[in-house]
Amino acid sequence: MDEDQQPALPRQSSFGWLIAVLSADLAATLDERLKEIGLSLNVWPSLFALWEQDGLTQTELTNRCNTAHYTTTRLLDTLEKMQLVERRPHPNSRRAHLVYLTEKGKNIEHQATEIAKSVNAEFLGDLELNEQQQIFRLISKVISKRHPDLIK
Repeated sequence: MDEDQQPALPRQSSFGWLIAVLSADLAATLDERLKEIGLSLNVWPSLFALWEQDGLTQTELTNRCNTAHYTTTRLLDTLEKMQLVERRPHPNSRRAHLVYLTEKGKNIEHQATEIAKSVNAEFLGDLELNEQQQIFRLISKVISKRHPDLIK
């Protein structure tokens, strides 16, 4: 490409590139802060979903976290080793289990969500309140079009 020629899609006007940069930075910052309390970003979506509704099946958890079933299985193994969740037999299905937070898992919610709120505030701090609301609404709209079950 010649020096005078502009790319067909400059990075700065690529939604995907901008979101990828923001996502990577946000993920790294949240992961770093969660490590202060013994958590990591990879377990965050599962805990977040269980704090919203405890006693989900593994399939429900997989769907809410938008992950593969085998990924959820590995994450639940990790969370059980950390003594944050436990799997209990499903009352109506011999093959399914319900995932419940342990007391330790429940007790860490406040501290973990305060960290997440702090990271959100850091990233959104330069925006006015109405701009913050607008960015949430617009990104939620984009996501719900492709994943209607994730945003309700």
